[in-house]
Amino acid sequence: MTRRAVVALLHPIGWHPPGVDPERWRHALAEDAVDLLNGLNEVTPAVAHAPGDGALAAAVTWPGTLRYPVPGATVTGALRAAAADGFDQAAVLAADAPDLPGLLVGKLLRPLTTRAVAVAPALDGAGLLGVACRLPVPAWLPEIDLDTAGAARIRHAAPAPTDVVSTPGWRRLRGAAALAGLDPAVEGWDATRLLLGG
Repeated sequence: MTRRAVVALLHPIGWHPPGVDPERWRHALAEDAVDLLNGLNEVTPAVAHAPGDGALAAAVTWPGTLRYPVPGATVTGALRAAAADGFDQAAVLAADAPDLPGLLVGKLLRPLTTRAVAVAPALDGAGLLGVACRLPVPAWLPEIDLDTAGAARIRHAAPAPTDVVSTPGWRRLRGAAALAGLDPAVEGWDATRLLLGG
Protein backbone atom coordinates (compact mmCIF):
# COMPACT_ATOMS: atom_id res chain seq x y z
CA MET A 1 0.00 0.00 0.00
CA THR A 2 1.30 3.44 -0.96
CA ARG A 3 2.07 5.65 2.04
CA ARG A 4 1.17 9.30 1.43
CA ALA A 5 1.86 12.35 3.56
CA VAL A 6 0.29 15.76 3.11
CA VAL A 7 2.34 18.49 4.74
CA ALA A 8 1.20 22.00 5.64
CA LEU A 9 4.19 24.31 5.22
CA LEU A 10 4.22 26.95 7.95
CA HIS A 11 6.18 29.47 5.92
CA PRO A 12 6.24 33.20 6.72
CA ILE A 13 3.02 35.04 5.86
CA GLY A 14 3.57 38.32 4.01
CA TRP A 15 0.10 39.88 4.41
CA HIS A 16 -2.58 40.15 7.04
CA PRO A 17 -5.91 41.98 7.09
CA PRO A 18 -5.77 45.53 8.44
CA GLY A 19 -6.47 45.58 12.15
CA VAL A 20 -5.66 41.88 12.63
CA ASP A 21 -2.58 40.94 14.60
CA PRO A 22 -0.17 39.21 12.17
CA GLU A 23 0.72 36.41 14.59
CA ARG A 24 -2.93 35.68 15.34
CA TRP A 25 -3.61 35.68 11.59
CA ARG A 26 -0.79 33.24 10.93
CA HIS A 27 -1.99 31.02 13.80
CA ALA A 28 -5.57 30.95 12.46
CA LEU A 29 -4.44 30.07 8.92
CA ALA A 30 -2.15 27.32 10.21
CA GLU A 31 -4.89 25.90 12.45
CA ASP A 32 -7.34 25.71 9.55
CA ALA A 33 -4.72 24.12 7.29
CA VAL A 34 -4.04 21.40 9.85
CA ASP A 35 -7.76 20.81 10.44
CA LEU A 36 -8.21 20.32 6.70
CA LEU A 37 -5.43 17.73 6.55
CA ASN A 38 -6.78 15.85 9.54
CA GLY A 39 -10.08 15.42 7.71
CA LEU A 40 -8.55 13.73 4.64
CA ASN A 41 -8.69 9.99 4.03
CA GLU A 42 -5.78 7.69 3.15
CA VAL A 43 -3.09 10.28 3.89
CA THR A 44 -1.00 11.10 6.93
CA PRO A 45 -1.15 14.76 7.95
CA ALA A 46 2.07 16.57 8.85
CA VAL A 47 3.43 20.05 9.40
CA ALA A 48 6.80 21.42 8.29
CA HIS A 49 8.15 24.51 9.97
CA ALA A 50 11.30 26.50 10.52
CA PRO A 51 13.04 25.48 13.77
CA GLY A 52 11.99 28.78 15.35
CA ASP A 53 8.30 28.05 14.69
CA GLY A 54 8.10 24.93 16.83
CA ALA A 55 5.72 26.60 19.27
CA LEU A 56 3.30 27.51 16.47
CA ALA A 57 3.47 23.97 15.07
CA ALA A 58 2.79 22.49 18.51
CA ALA A 59 -0.12 24.85 19.11
CA VAL A 60 -2.00 24.02 15.90
CA THR A 61 -1.38 20.27 15.56
CA TRP A 62 -3.39 17.44 16.98
CA PRO A 63 -1.76 14.77 19.17
CA GLY A 64 0.26 12.44 16.99
CA THR A 65 0.52 14.81 14.03
CA LEU A 66 3.96 14.58 12.45
CA ARG A 67 6.01 17.76 12.83
CA TYR A 68 9.12 18.35 10.72
CA PRO A 69 11.53 21.12 11.72
CA VAL A 70 13.03 22.15 8.37
CA PRO A 71 15.65 24.91 8.09
CA GLY A 72 14.08 27.70 6.09
CA ALA A 73 10.72 25.88 5.99
CA THR A 74 11.42 24.84 2.40
CA VAL A 75 9.34 22.65 0.10
CA THR A 76 12.18 20.27 -0.73
CA GLY A 77 13.14 20.09 2.93
CA ALA A 78 9.59 19.05 3.80
CA LEU A 79 9.56 16.47 1.00
CA ARG A 80 12.87 15.01 2.17
CA ALA A 81 11.61 14.83 5.75
CA ALA A 82 8.60 12.83 4.56
CA ALA A 83 10.87 10.55 2.53
CA ALA A 84 13.05 9.96 5.59
CA ASP A 85 9.88 8.91 7.44
CA GLY A 86 9.27 6.18 4.88
CA PHE A 87 6.53 7.78 2.80
CA ASP A 88 6.22 6.89 -0.88
CA GLN A 89 4.52 10.13 -1.90
CA ALA A 90 4.09 13.54 -0.31
CA ALA A 91 2.33 16.79 -1.04
CA VAL A 92 3.40 20.11 0.47
CA LEU A 93 0.75 22.82 0.70
CA ALA A 94 0.92 26.51 1.50
CA ALA A 95 -0.73 27.12 4.87
CA ASP A 96 -2.59 30.25 3.76
CA ALA A 97 -5.50 28.61 1.91
CA PRO A 98 -7.86 27.86 4.82
CA ASP A 99 -10.90 27.08 2.68
CA LEU A 100 -9.09 24.70 0.32
CA PRO A 101 -11.43 21.85 -0.74
CA GLY A 102 -10.02 18.47 0.23
CA LEU A 103 -10.90 17.18 -3.25
CA LEU A 104 -8.13 19.36 -4.72
CA VAL A 105 -5.55 17.71 -2.45
CA GLY A 106 -6.58 14.37 -3.89
CA LYS A 107 -6.24 15.75 -7.42
CA LEU A 108 -2.72 16.93 -6.58
CA LEU A 109 -1.69 13.44 -5.44
CA ARG A 110 -3.49 11.42 -8.12
CA PRO A 111 -1.00 12.03 -11.01
CA LEU A 112 1.86 10.53 -8.99
CA THR A 113 0.87 7.07 -10.17
CA THR A 114 2.43 7.98 -13.55
CA ARG A 115 4.27 11.28 -13.04
CA ALA A 116 7.15 12.28 -10.79
CA VAL A 117 5.82 15.68 -9.71
CA ALA A 118 2.48 17.49 -9.68
CA VAL A 119 1.96 21.18 -9.01
CA ALA A 120 -1.17 23.19 -8.22
CA PRO A 121 -1.10 26.89 -9.06
CA ALA A 122 -2.11 29.70 -6.75
CA LEU A 123 -5.06 31.35 -8.46
CA ASP A 124 -4.67 34.73 -6.78
CA GLY A 125 -1.36 35.61 -8.41
CA ALA A 126 2.16 34.31 -8.71
CA GLY A 127 3.37 31.11 -7.14
CA LEU A 128 1.94 27.75 -6.28
CA LEU A 129 -0.62 26.38 -3.88
CA GLY A 130 1.27 23.13 -3.52
CA VAL A 131 3.66 20.54 -4.87
CA ALA A 132 3.34 16.75 -4.78
CA CYS A 133 6.17 14.35 -5.46
CA ARG A 134 7.03 10.68 -5.63
CA LEU A 135 9.69 9.91 -3.07
CA PRO A 136 12.61 9.95 -2.74
CA VAL A 137 12.82 13.50 -4.06
CA PRO A 138 14.19 13.54 -7.62
CA ALA A 139 17.69 14.99 -7.81
CA TRP A 140 16.57 17.35 -10.56
CA LEU A 141 13.81 18.99 -8.53
CA PRO A 142 14.86 22.60 -7.83
CA GLU A 143 14.24 24.43 -4.59
CA ILE A 144 10.69 25.78 -4.79
CA ASP A 145 9.40 29.01 -3.30
CA LEU A 146 5.61 28.66 -3.18
CA ASP A 147 5.26 32.45 -3.38
CA THR A 148 7.12 32.82 -6.67
CA ALA A 149 7.69 29.45 -8.39
CA GLY A 150 5.72 28.36 -11.41
CA ALA A 151 5.14 25.07 -13.18
CA ALA A 152 7.25 26.15 -16.18
CA ARG A 153 10.42 26.46 -14.10
CA ILE A 154 9.93 23.01 -12.59
CA ARG A 155 9.21 21.46 -16.00
CA HIS A 156 12.37 23.07 -17.37
CA ALA A 157 14.42 21.33 -14.66
CA ALA A 158 12.84 17.90 -15.29
CA PRO A 159 14.44 15.33 -17.63
CA ALA A 160 11.22 15.49 -19.68
CA PRO A 161 8.45 18.11 -19.47
CA THR A 162 5.89 15.32 -19.07
CA ASP A 163 7.47 14.40 -15.72
CA VAL A 164 5.61 17.39 -14.23
CA VAL A 165 1.84 17.82 -14.44
CA SER A 166 -0.34 20.74 -13.38
CA THR A 167 -3.52 20.14 -11.40
CA PRO A 168 -6.40 22.47 -10.48
CA GLY A 169 -5.37 25.34 -8.23
CA TRP A 170 -6.95 27.44 -5.52
CA ARG A 171 -6.53 30.93 -4.11
CA ARG A 172 -4.24 31.77 -1.22
CA LEU A 173 -5.10 34.56 1.22
CA ARG A 174 -2.33 36.98 0.31
CA GLY A 175 -4.29 40.20 -0.14
CA ALA A 176 -7.57 41.95 0.49
CA ALA A 177 -9.04 40.78 -2.82
CA ALA A 178 -8.71 37.13 -1.79
CA LEU A 179 -10.88 37.70 1.29
CA ALA A 180 -13.84 38.44 -0.97
CA GLY A 181 -13.65 34.87 -2.27
CA LEU A 182 -14.27 33.31 1.12
CA ASP A 183 -17.74 31.79 1.16
CA PRO A 184 -19.43 31.87 4.59
CA ALA A 185 -21.72 29.04 3.46
CA VAL A 186 -18.79 26.65 2.99
CA GLU A 187 -17.89 24.57 6.03
CA GLY A 188 -14.42 24.70 7.51
CA TRP A 189 -11.90 27.52 7.94
CA ASP A 190 -13.33 28.06 11.43
CA ALA A 191 -10.31 29.77 13.00
CA THR A 192 -9.93 32.22 10.12
CA ARG A 193 -13.69 32.86 10.08
CA LEU A 194 -13.68 33.61 13.81
CA LEU A 195 -10.73 35.98 13.52
CA LEU A 196 -12.43 37.86 10.69
CA GLY A 197 -15.50 38.38 12.83
CA GLY A 198 -17.61 35.28 12.38
